Amino acid sequence: MNRLFVTYKPSGVSSNSFLSSIKRRYGVKKAGFSGTLDPFAKGVLIVAFGQFTKLFRFLNKSPKRYRATLWIGAYSPTLDVEKIEEVLELKPFVPSTIELIANSLNGEIEYLPPKYCAKRVDGKRAYNLARDGEEFELKKIESTIYDFKVISYMHPFLTFEISISEGGYIRSIGEIISSRLGFKGCLSSLERLSEGEFIYENEKALNPLDFIDLKENAYLGDYEDIKLGKKLNLEQFEIKENGLYKIVQSDKFSIVSIDGSSVEYILNRISLC
Repeated sequence: MNRLFVTYKPSGVSSNSFLSSIKRRYGVKKAGFSGTLDPFAKGVLIVAFGQFTKLFRFLNKSPKRYRATLWIGAYSPTLDVEKIEEVLELKPFVPSTIELIANSLNGEIEYLPPKYCAKRVDGKRAYNLARDGEEFELKKIESTIYDFKVISYMHPFLTFEISISEGGYIRSIGEIISSRLGFKGCLSSLERLSEGEFIYENEKALNPLDFIDLKENAYLGDYEDIKLGKKLNLEQFEIKENGLYKIVQSDKFSIVSIDGSSVEYILNRISLC
C-alpha cells in the first residue's frame, strides 16, 4: 500500500512508538514518518507507507508552525517538563516587556540546539550522551523565524505561536525568551500545528505530487524507456537545465537528476495507487 497522510501524535508517546501503533492499525509493514516529535510534544506528524517512504526529502515541509507554552522560572536540563529541577517564584512581567521580546523574535536567529536532541556527536545521539552525563558541545545552528506572536500571558505561563524554518528547535526558542527575561524557563507544552501545507485532516490520503517540491519536466521520447529503466537522453527532455525534476506518467511518476549531459534516475516508477 502506498499512502501519504498526516496523523496527530498525542503527548506522552515517542514518534517511533506511535508509528508502530499506526502500522498495526492499518496492517502495513513498511512505514515511516518525517520530523520527529519529542515524547512530550503532540501534533502533526507526516506518515508514509510503501514506496512513498522514499519521498520525504522531496516534500515541501517548511515553514513549520507550533504553539508552545513557556513556564518562566522553571529549570529543566531537557528544556521541557521531563526533568524539572527547580521552580522560582517570580513577579509578573509588564506587558510591554513581553511585547518587546516578541517583536525581537523575527528573521534569522543563531542559537544552540538543546543538549537533549537527536543530533549526532561522534556517531552518538546527543540525548543519550546527555542522559549518561557525558560532556559534549553542539554547534550553533541558524533558523528563520517567519512569524512570532504571543497568544496569552498568564504568569508564569507564556503561550506563543511560531512559524519557523525546517530544523528549528522550539525548546531552544523558549530558552532564548526566558533568558531575555533574565531567568530560566522550559516548555510545559508543545504542539506542532502544521508543516508547510501539511495539516491534520483525519488521516486523509494525500497525492504526493501536490507536495513534492520539484518542477515537473516532460520526457518527449518513448515512455517505455522510463518503464524499462533505460538510459535517458538529455535531448529528449523539455527542460534541459541542471536540477531535480518529477516526470509524471499516468498513474506513476519518476524523479530524475539532470547534471550536464547526464540524466540519472533518483526514483523510478512510483505508483500513485
